[in-house]
Amino acid sequence: MNSESRVYSLPRWRLTRWLVDVGPGIPDDIRIALVGGLFGGLPVFAGGVINTTLVSAAVAWRMQTAPFVAWFVFEATICFARLVVLLAARRAALKQRKTPTDIHIVLALLWSCGVGFGAVISLASGDWVIATMACLSGAAMVGGICFRNFGAPRLASTMILTSIGPCLVGAVLSREPLLYIVLLQAPMYFVAMTAAAFKLNKMLVATMRAERENDHRARHDALTGLSNRRGLIDAVEDKLKSARPGDDSLALLFLDLDGFKTVNDTYGHAAGDELLKMAAERLQRALRGPDIAARIGGDEFVVLIGNLNKERALELGEHLIAAIASQYEFKNGMTASIGVSVGIAMAPEHGTDFIDLLAVADAALYEAKSSGKSRCCMASALTNVAALRRLHGHYGAAKKVVAA
Repeated sequence: MNSESRVYSLPRWRLTRWLVDVGPGIPDDIRIALVGGLFGGLPVFAGGVINTTLVSAAVAWRMQTAPFVAWFVFEATICFARLVVLLAARRAALKQRKTPTDIHIVLALLWSCGVGFGAVISLASGDWVIATMACLSGAAMVGGICFRNFGAPRLASTMILTSIGPCLVGAVLSREPLLYIVLLQAPMYFVAMTAAAFKLNKMLVATMRAERENDHRARHDALTGLSNRRGLIDAVEDKLKSARPGDDSLALLFLDLDGFKTVNDTYGHAAGDELLKMAAERLQRALRGPDIAARIGGDEFVVLIGNLNKERALELGEHLIAAIASQYEFKNGMTASIGVSVGIAMAPEHGTDFIDLLAVADAALYEAKSSGKSRCCMASALTNVAALRRLHGHYGAAKKVVAA
């Protein structure tokens, strides 16, 4: 998540939670994104605020009676309050603090109720100029309500109902037979726009689910479910950026399964894949929640842990060897035993980017294998220099080939 992203809080009150609920089985990150949509559409919000304020002001100036003046004062107060809450919520969301989501939703409902109230008193007044202005204003707001709030279709339908529903009462109070057609038009309008809000919401949720799944596939290994190389690179960059002065080092542990090729060649690739999945499960169980495990190819795994010193990193390496290097039983009843070797690099001591850290950890892993396998080796100054020379030597050779 970058520093410019805004995260809005889910509502906490029972009524507001119900209004934004989009049904069961929706992941929290999608729910949060949908709630965030209620704070977007700023041009639509500004248009609605300007429209209802100007219309109520014009009507109050024309009639100059208590109900119409009260409508204008109510609209001006609600619109100002909505603007203040919206700006406060955007600032809080940018700083990852709790946002006044419940108040924002309640104010939106009060605003739509004000639109409906204006339509009722305008129709009942018998002045067709102000009645036309108020009804046009209310009808125009329905499209904006649907467009801006379809992330929460219950809220959108409730706001549509409270903004044009009162027109039914106003049409009856006007005692104008021709206006009774509103008794047919308003319900049809309400049903059509509500259906549109729910359909748009369904399409949006389906799109967000697909994007979420695609992003997950792009960052995770299909066989084991662990992060893949791309996901690991992103995690390293995020942890390096978020590191604060005084924190312990970032540890990158490079693991390679000892004896995996023998199992793969003896029992076949299906058994090899099963072994990789079981090893990945053991690896995940041996780690804490925030720790990151990745499979970067073949039988090579990487563990990334922040705020860890060398001593604790070596202890963790030994713990992972003990957790992973034991007998495995396959579904067909066969068994096999493997080991695991671990090479460790620390940031920033051994490098400040993914490529350098992986190269140094790989060199430490080679040293661990050379000394008897199923061992854990911390990168030293010697392995660090050798790895970086080899890495930059490869880069230099590649540049010469390109230049040639």
